[in-house]
Amino acid sequence: MTFALQRRWSLALLLLATSWAHAAPLHALKVDPAEVTVSGVSAGGYMAVQLHVAFSATFKKGAGVIAGGPYHCAEGLLLSATGRCMAHDSPIPVSTLVSTTSNRATAGRIDPVSNLADSKVYLFSGMRDSVVKTAVMDDLQSYYRSFVPAANIAYNKSVDSEHSFVTEDFGSSCSTKAPPYINDCDFDLAGAMLRHLHGPLSARNNGSLSGTFVEFDQTEFVSGHGMAATGWVYVPPSCAAGTVCRLHVALHGCKQNTAELGQQFIRNTGYNRWADSNNMIVLYPQTSQAAVNGCWDWWGYDSARYDEKTGPQMAAVKAMVDRIASGGPAPPSALPAPTGVTASGATTSSMALIWNAVTGAVGYHVYRNGSRVTTPPITATTHTDTGLSPGTTYTWTVTAVDSSGGESLPSAPAGGTTSGAAATCYTSSNFAHVAAGRAYLSWWAVAHAKGSDQRLGFLFTTATLKQTAPGRYVVGTCP
Repeated sequence: MTFALQRRWSLALLLLATSWAHAAPLHALKVDPAEVTVSGVSAGGYMAVQLHVAFSATFKKGAGVIAGGPYHCAEGLLLSATGRCMAHDSPIPVSTLVSTTSNRATAGRIDPVSNLADSKVYLFSGMRDSVVKTAVMDDLQSYYRSFVPAANIAYNKSVDSEHSFVTEDFGSSCSTKAPPYINDCDFDLAGAMLRHLHGPLSARNNGSLSGTFVEFDQTEFVSGHGMAATGWVYVPPSCAAGTVCRLHVALHGCKQNTAELGQQFIRNTGYNRWADSNNMIVLYPQTSQAAVNGCWDWWGYDSARYDEKTGPQMAAVKAMVDRIASGGPAPPSALPAPTGVTASGATTSSMALIWNAVTGAVGYHVYRNGSRVTTPPITATTHTDTGLSPGTTYTWTVTAVDSSGGESLPSAPAGGTTSGAAATCYTSSNFAHVAAGRAYLSWWAVAHAKGSDQRLGFLFTTATLKQTAPGRYVVGTCP
């Protein structure tokens, strides 16, 4: 290796290590132990089943599974994983897997199966799924019926979707099989799943989220084993302030971690909109690029105990849940809140912020409309917030960060409005969008947004379009 290449590698590793060092510790919050659930898609669906079954005393409220299969389906063999557990090219031995589950529970390698008797389970299989066939999910339903009352199991296989996490208003077209594996199918899968698992919920927040996305240090829970250095958690303000909250663990699929997609799975799958208005914390653990295709270990690529309580990835996620649920609200730093926060220098897409230094602070975090926009903490007392919408009013607060990663209380808010004209939004039926020239019809009578080609659905479905430029519309709402 040349000296120049060594130097570049050393610099890259130093920058990576620095970013890890600034990740916040995962704080303890108040969690109702009877309201802890887990869900996942594809490899995350298999991992959700493993966590639900192996830690049924923790996840006794239930699990949601999208494109997954029965517990221990692969029996530690890659060929079984890609064969019967995905393509269903041979029968899945459901009765054997049920016996294995009971035997492991008796031996103490997983929690007692009796915990599953009061669980709720939500299953989803896309009608076009070509990766994990619906027959695999049918076998998962049969498996769960050995432990969970049939009345507690909801199974949706009526959406014409490919292998993906399905949403109402974000992602690729419903029949697409491609990154980010999040498909807009005009169906709120996260909402349907959370309502089944937790019971009646308040209406989701369709506006700007009021909570905070926190990147936390995963290395204190696991080192290596296909796990990333950091994970993410969404915390509504009520939960941060000490309200006893629900907790949901959301597991990405293969090639959906932050190394592959950034924060698309974390931000756009729909969980947070329901969490924001229902006192619900959402934990997003992350695999790393060292994991096979970014997948969770559901066939034994990392450990022979991959689906038992001692499995490294399993134990790590359980430890994260235990940390969040271990006590009171996240302890604020003793540092005072920053003062003198002002916003100025507006452009159509940015705003300059400045504030007074806090003695003892090692850095600062900036929040826009309640969501943090700085990771890791910045050391300066100025920040230019970018990616804003024209003609839109925002509110910013700043916290001081101490040497242990703790944050002060937020500053007094500072408001500002970007220059230019605000975006215009139109909410109507797709028929009206087409008639007004904001959308067009494909040959199979499905409406698509003009300019962006985003799928809206059939003619009499209601959608909101935002005009981002002359002749260009996207699905979304105006701030």
